[in-house]
Amino acid sequence: MKTTKDFDCVKMMRDIRDKVNTEIVKMDSAQIIEYFRKKSEDYERKYGQPVKANT
Repeated sequence: MKTTKDFDCVKMMRDIRDKVNTEIVKMDSAQIIEYFRKKSEDYERKYGQPVKANT
């Protein structure tokens, strides 16, 4: 029995990964670091939570 999905998290993850990749593909390493620093600041401002690094 096949079901239809309203939300596919794997597809969403792949879409986000592809979007980020197209944005950073021509950047050098310093620009990529700045890109992710800015994105994490935007996230913290929007959601009021700090981004936790996986260490």
